[in-house]
Formats: sequence, C-alpha cells, structure tokens
Amino acid sequence: MDIYEEISDSLLVGNAEKTESLVRKALGKMYPAEMILERGLIGGIKKMEEKFQSMSMFVPEALMSGRALNIGLETLRPYLKQKNGYKCTAILGTVEGDYHDIGKNLVRIYVSTLEVKVIDLGVDVSKEEFVEAVRKYDAKLVLISALLTTTLGEMKLVIRELEKEGLRDQVTVFVGGLPVTKSYAESIGADYYTRDAQALRDFLKKNLDRLLKDN
Repeated sequence: MDIYEEISDSLLVGNAEKTESLVRKALGKMYPAEMILERGLIGGIKKMEEKFQSMSMFVPEALMSGRALNIGLETLRPYLKQKNGYKCTAILGTVEGDYHDIGKNLVRIYVSTLEVKVIDLGVDVSKEEFVEAVRKYDAKLVLISALLTTTLGEMKLVIRELEKEGLRDQVTVFVGGLPVTKSYAESIGADYYTRDAQALRDFLKKNLDRLLKDN
C-alpha cells in the first residue's frame, strides 16, 4: 500500500491523528503536496462520499472523516502552491428553515482545496444574511444549499434579495442539494447547478478564472 492510499484509508475511517501524521510523513519524504491532496485527501473523501451515498456510512462516521480531512488540509495547506493567495471569496450556506449540513460541509471542504476563500455561514441562513456577507467580504461566488423540498423556494428569495440590493451582477450563484435540479436552478435565475460537491470543485477548477473575468 502506498502512502497516498494510507492517507486515503485513514481519512475514510475518521482517524484524524493518523491522517495528520501520514501527511507529515509524506511531506517529509518529499512527496508533492498537490499529489498528497489529490490522491490522498481527495481520494479519501471520494470514498467517503460513495459510502455515504450508498448508505454504508452514516452521519457520525462522515463527520469523523470530515474532521480528519480538515486536519489533513490544514497540515498540507502551507505547502500547496498559491502564487497570489486566494483568487476570490465564496459565500456558502444552507437556506433559512433548513438545518442539513453534510452536503454543505462537503462543498466547503472541496472548494477550500482551490484558491477560494470560503465563508461558511452555516445552516438556516436568511436571505439578508447571504446578502450582508456578499457585501462584507466582497464575494464573487455564492453557493446555496437546500436539502428539503419545503425550503427550495428560499433559494429564489436569496437571488431576488441580491437583485434588490444591486449585488446580483457581481456574483456567480451556484445552487445544489438533493431536491435541486438543473431546470429548477434555471427557473429561479441561478447561474449554475452542480449535482454534488465534487462536480462543483471540478467545474470551478476548470472555469474559475473565466467566471472571475466575466464578473
């Protein structure tokens, strides 16, 4: 078993201390930080997502894996190449009335591996709080999550509030969550819909510079 797989497996079982130790070990042996991230940490979180979606892993286990990933990322971050620091700030949150955060937390983890500063507002976030954060942090991305069909309408209200406050043109709005579809995203005026956190990361990795230029 190579060290990338060791990191991946330790993350999967939620062993934060071992994950940190293995990341440090890999760095000490001069393994590239980008490869530790992609094959080790991201590799482990992909396995976690697959198990969670197939219901062979439950929320407490997923939270432990998330903690291990966060510690691994913090250990690795100083060694990752960020020539000009963060390229932009993203505002992230689950809409008002919705208290689900597993999907949102995965988005935070994935997007934070890019050159994006993520401001996580948490759950049950009002449209006013989204708008206030966009203004406060001069954000260019707004990432809105909803896991309940009863709270889907709040996504539209966030977008309308951005329009009302004259901020809509300065941000790119992404929506996601189990009940969200591409057609629904289009109907409420969102810019993009992604099916999961990994798809969002892959899209931003390829298109972030273009999005920032367009804004």
